[in-house]
Amino acid sequence: MDTQYGHILYDYLLKIGIEETPASYINLFVLLVGSIAISWLLDFIIWKILRTLSVRLARRTATNFDNFLVAHKVPRYIAHVFPLLLLFELIPIVFMDFEYGGALVLKVLMILGVLLALVLVKSLLSSTKDYLRTLPHLRDKPLDSYIQVFMIFAWAGGILTIFAIITDTTIWKFFTALGAASAVILLIFKDSILGLVASIQVSINDMVRIGDWITFEKYGADGDVIEISLATVKVQNFDKTITTIPTYALISDSFKNWRGMQKSGGRRIKRALIVRQKSVKFLSPDDVESLMKIELITRYLETRDKKIASFNQERGINKDLAINGRNLTNLGVFRKYMESYLENHSAINEDMTLMIRQLNPTPQGIPLEIYAFSSDKRWENYEYIMADIFDHLLAALPYFELEVFELPTSLESAINT
Repeated sequence: MDTQYGHILYDYLLKIGIEETPASYINLFVLLVGSIAISWLLDFIIWKILRTLSVRLARRTATNFDNFLVAHKVPRYIAHVFPLLLLFELIPIVFMDFEYGGALVLKVLMILGVLLALVLVKSLLSSTKDYLRTLPHLRDKPLDSYIQVFMIFAWAGGILTIFAIITDTTIWKFFTALGAASAVILLIFKDSILGLVASIQVSINDMVRIGDWITFEKYGADGDVIEISLATVKVQNFDKTITTIPTYALISDSFKNWRGMQKSGGRRIKRALIVRQKSVKFLSPDDVESLMKIELITRYLETRDKKIASFNQERGINKDLAINGRNLTNLGVFRKYMESYLENHSAINEDMTLMIRQLNPTPQGIPLEIYAFSSDKRWENYEYIMADIFDHLLAALPYFELEVFELPTSLESAINT
């Protein structure tokens, strides 16, 4: 049995070219070690030259692109190319008496060459991306997605090339085999394919940019986009947590992008005061005279009161009852006061929509909604402006003998009972 396995091993050694002559082993060892040493020395020398040149170039040029090249080790990878090319020339000489072994080593070198090319391309693209990030007009663009899309095709081509090298076949045969296995490939790479399509659509339609404030309730995201890649979009929420959203969700689900608001002239204020219906009443002449002391509505009340009095007098309307004819109400006058107050507020953008809406009555009362835009769009300032407006309006309500709705407290319930 041992003799049988010995013959098999001997035949295999003869096949790969290993002779039984001791000198062949010595020559192979010496030449191989010498080739590796020369290649390593060449790699070291070229690396030193490239590093020196890159430093001098960085000092002379105003751009910082060369700094990014060094940071991503582009000169280091370029230095590896020359020793690899040298080995391609030396290996046939080293394995002159070992043709099969030489062919195997050449295949390994070719595979290393393909991998080196892919790494070098990735480093060049990463350096370009980091440099473009420094340009103001490209800072918010999804550059990561473009690079990842390109690298997917590059790695696919590289893997096919490696298989072709290993099997000694052409790449086109692999494409025919991929056609038969397309269903399996689509299933395995479903997320990557969806992310690829989504990234292209997001980029073409300019749906999201880095720095945009988005709200995505489904994923609990409410903050600024900090990264857009092929598979995910990272959002830094206002509580400084990070939410990761699948890129394809941006085209399959609904989300809110606040970029339009940030680019516009103001940020919308849309909030209502709920007034108790029982506090609404017609204004008597004494009430009107008292409210004329409020400067923001003095001219309005004078003009309006004269028109109403003239209208009622021309038609001989009996004013013993306030309901007869035309009358002012405290709710209507307060609505006009709210409008005048906002028109004179320094933080409200007068060039954008400004109105006070009376919404449908509810079981709680009558909502008076403010619809306006603050000039300052920064969140903290926007909240301060809105709070300042409603602080004033809540304090102004009693002057119009109006009451805001609120649920009764336990103390009020005890007093009423």
